[in-house]
Amino acid sequence: MDSASPLLAVPPSYSLCENDPQATGYNHEQLHDQQCGVQQLNATHSCSPPSHHSLCPAVKCMSAHACVSHHACEESWEEIQSKKTIRAENEVEANKLVNNYRFGFRKWKSHVTERPFADRSEVVKELYSELNVIKPHAGPGQLFTCGNVLYVFLFGWWVSLAYFLVGILMFITIIGVPYCKLCWKLGCYFLWPFGNSIHKIGNTLRRCCEQAPDCECSVEAMEDNSPVLLPSPTEMPVSEVPERPRRTPYWRRFSTYVWLLLGYPLLVVVHSLACFISWILVFTIPVSKMNAQTLGVILLQAPEDVSISSSSQRKHQGYETRALLCCYHAANWYYYKYTVDGINVFAVNLLPLVIVALVIGYIDRENQYASSDVKFAIAIGSIIPLSYYIGMGIASISAQSNFAVGAVVNATFGSITELTFYITALLKGHREANPCLQEVVKAALTGTLLGCILFIPGICMIIGGLKHSEQRFNSRCTGVSSALLFISVGGVFAPTLFSKAYGNLVCDACTNSTGGNGTSNSSGPFVCHNCHYDLNNGTLFHNHVQPLVYTVSALLPVAYIIGLIFTLKTHSHIYDIHVGEGQVTGHHGTVVHWSRWRSLVILIMATVLTSACADLATEHVQPILNQPNISQYFIGVTVLAMVPEIPEIVNGIQFALQNNISLSLEVGGCIAVQVCMLQIPILVLFNAFWDVGFVLLFSDQHLWASIFSVILVNYIFMDGKSDYFQGTALVVVYLILLALYYFAPSPASC
Repeated sequence: MDSASPLLAVPPSYSLCENDPQATGYNHEQLHDQQCGVQQLNATHSCSPPSHHSLCPAVKCMSAHACVSHHACEESWEEIQSKKTIRAENEVEANKLVNNYRFGFRKWKSHVTERPFADRSEVVKELYSELNVIKPHAGPGQLFTCGNVLYVFLFGWWVSLAYFLVGILMFITIIGVPYCKLCWKLGCYFLWPFGNSIHKIGNTLRRCCEQAPDCECSVEAMEDNSPVLLPSPTEMPVSEVPERPRRTPYWRRFSTYVWLLLGYPLLVVVHSLACFISWILVFTIPVSKMNAQTLGVILLQAPEDVSISSSSQRKHQGYETRALLCCYHAANWYYYKYTVDGINVFAVNLLPLVIVALVIGYIDRENQYASSDVKFAIAIGSIIPLSYYIGMGIASISAQSNFAVGAVVNATFGSITELTFYITALLKGHREANPCLQEVVKAALTGTLLGCILFIPGICMIIGGLKHSEQRFNSRCTGVSSALLFISVGGVFAPTLFSKAYGNLVCDACTNSTGGNGTSNSSGPFVCHNCHYDLNNGTLFHNHVQPLVYTVSALLPVAYIIGLIFTLKTHSHIYDIHVGEGQVTGHHGTVVHWSRWRSLVILIMATVLTSACADLATEHVQPILNQPNISQYFIGVTVLAMVPEIPEIVNGIQFALQNNISLSLEVGGCIAVQVCMLQIPILVLFNAFWDVGFVLLFSDQHLWASIFSVILVNYIFMDGKSDYFQGTALVVVYLILLALYYFAPSPASC
């Protein structure tokens, strides 16, 4: 895409899903006043463009005679809804934002390029800053926080104790006495490090301080320790002193190797453990940085070069300086925003679960070290970070490619996590002649539909409504999406309705009300058990139901492809999205987190690992299904259905918090459409080539729960407004349906 022509065509179905005037700081009445205030606006005045990094309507100011009636203003409001302006840091980010409004593309919130550090907020800059800046003196009250006190109980006492013990060990060696003093100083420091700083003292600084004890140069290091906001201080002139004997270089001292053999390894274990625990807790990442800096830099300095100064010694300092280490707070709530190479820190922390799952799953075959329940939980949990990496790879490739490549990648890898689990479960059920897993797969498919239709929009409405009171979206656009979803659900459940209308109901045992069996001639109503529709009836199933299943499975992907062609190619000109000039640049100077080839490699690796974890989950799911107090339906519609969608739920919530409720609603709708139009037809096609017993016939509970959910969502989305009450209604209905599944008897095949 040429950066000189910033006009981007966006498909009509999804380009206007974000028509929220609140996103730009306006509401409907404010826009009405802006356009119809003829006494205050000149006909030649133009609207100021939307702010940078915003996704907003391109408001057109009108002349004084343009709004002569309320009807004219309503028409202009509709015109406003047909234009949108995207402002992004670069062209790749603009493509990603545009893809969020395209049909068939996964909605992705995180950035796929590195954002300019200068443009970040002060809160975010603090997250990525190194712990080497000495700030102006802060009072003790500012350092006495809950996080700092918690640090003492979680880390401070045992890290300090380790230093004191190592100091005793170094004192016993005699030659390591200088390191004993260093351990004593660092032990006191790590008990309460906040506001104190560690510096490196150089030769010039040491000579200066010997001649002038009041010299303040000891507060600063000689290398890169000059004030940030003030000119570098001039060294104090000192008289010539007799040259001191040169020190033995650090790496030529015998005490250095005694320290590296006896003291340093013990502290490596201590600091590594503290670093790992504090990193896993996320909000205590400053503690992790502090331990890493100590391990990699401070403990490898000569003991006489390490100096520690307290905050009271710098109480008159009014500027910032730099040190080896200086920390003020042990915890920061905003570290949930922290990313590593574009990946959220929570996803990074969950990635080791994949290795743990593979190791204990494929090595401990006899369950000697871990039970099947533990292996199942770890295998399911490991799918969460893999789903996040797959989503990041899809968004990166789509943002750096044209819409055709993006559509193919989204259709290919967008459902790979769920399909991998479903196919492995069907294969395991076929090998073990266990039809229960087939019912679990159907329950998982239904659970994904219910979660995407009810739970994801509901929880996003609640969180967005609590922050923004009322949020608006284009009801016409959402109506198109909901209608498409209704057609998809109707197509998927059409064979079920057909079999119920023409099929034979077969029951295992029937008794009448008088206690006789089904073979007697006694009259009265019968009570039957384990009833199901006969699939072995060749006349009905093989000649009527099965051809209908294949027909529906062929039509649904065709409808999906037609939707892609319509919204991405033939009618992409209906609504235009303009990339505002702002700071949007081309690919030159843009640093993407993942290149196309790297994204492709990560997608393939994540897919392979997902397959392995899904295989482990299905291998150890049977003990979970055998629980007498939990219905197999409930396990399918909750754990197996919603765990892979956790990254999408997080994306939807982030959109809602940014007052972009339309994309929050489209997150669930996009997944539900892919379930009906791609995942289920692929499963039917797989069963046609490899008969694993998957039949597209659902139970009554799946049928009516899905249809009722689609009708309810269409009703909720009619007015184009959302608040926490509507979201609560959707979530409550979802919980009621989960309660029905929880108390429902397990399938007859289980």
